[in-house]
Amino acid sequence: MSALDLTLDQEPVRVRRMEVITGDVGRRTWSPEEKERILAEAAVPGAVVSEVARRHGLRPQQVFGWRREARAANRFQEEGLVFAPVVLDTTPPPAVPKELPAIEVRIGDAVVRVPAGMDSATVKAVLGAVRASR
Repeated sequence: MSALDLTLDQEPVRVRRMEVITGDVGRRTWSPEEKERILAEAAVPGAVVSEVARRHGLRPQQVFGWRREARAANRFQEEGLVFAPVVLDTTPPPAVPKELPAIEVRIGDAVVRVPAGMDSATVKAVLGAVRASR
């Protein structure tokens, strides 16, 4: 028994025509507009990439690859990822007052004004004396 004897059909079938596809002939091509439309559909909040891909006869990996390429080429921006313009204010800042404002503490009808730079021990002592006199 030879290797040629191991066929399902005992009678040879004559082939009328045979087509051989080589290279990129069988691949589908997508225009940039079609890719952008599919990417926009996949970017809608709540959209599932695999469902979008299936609707268009694609694999999810293709859509993710197109998204990565588009981001790299800066052709596609997701919602919320936009830059705001920078506005520079060239007006000078207002002049700083020579004397810093004091702190004013009202306890009943008594008013204690604490100037800037006063040490905390003195402030505690004054406030304690005002409370004790009431």
